[in-house]
Amino acid sequence: MSSPEAGPVSSPTTDSDRRTTVLNSALATFARFGYRKTSMEEVARAAHISRPGLYFLFSSKEALFRAAATQALERDIAVVEHVLADIDRPLPERLIEAFDRWAGRYVGPLARDVAVVIEDNPDLLGEIAQTAPRRFEELITDAIAVESGHETATPVAQTMISASIGLKHQAATREFYLERLKVAIELLVH
Repeated sequence: MSSPEAGPVSSPTTDSDRRTTVLNSALATFARFGYRKTSMEEVARAAHISRPGLYFLFSSKEALFRAAATQALERDIAVVEHVLADIDRPLPERLIEAFDRWAGRYVGPLARDVAVVIEDNPDLLGEIAQTAPRRFEELITDAIAVESGHETATPVAQTMISASIGLKHQAATREFYLERLKVAIELLVH
């Protein structure tokens, strides 16, 4: 056992931190090169890990991609849940931030690549490709329902999501996306 003055016995980087770092590096590499052109060697280099070390963590490129995309989608959903739960803030403000975290941060020339690589490979993702967007819609609907009732909330949430998807494909910048989305939300939530 070590004394407090001697410092920790193990490395400050835990296995969980290492895995998260590898998955973040993998997603960025997949976004840069696309799924098909990304090699495990490129991911290992980006993550500052040996190729055998990467294969120790993930048995295949498909498993690595699925884990990286799943981590990103689950993290986005968790942030959206947190944002929408802050009922001390006005609903339109929470909705704008929720959409920004879900889609806005993927707008723009570099950021768009992350969303595209996920959208272009739904077969590799399995169930998370359907459950994450459904969960996002549920969260938006529930937040709106608190103020306007569930009957009204569903079509309003679906319209907001459709507007967000359209804007995401039109917008060259995140700022443009957010400006236009703010207008849409203000029109739909009164």
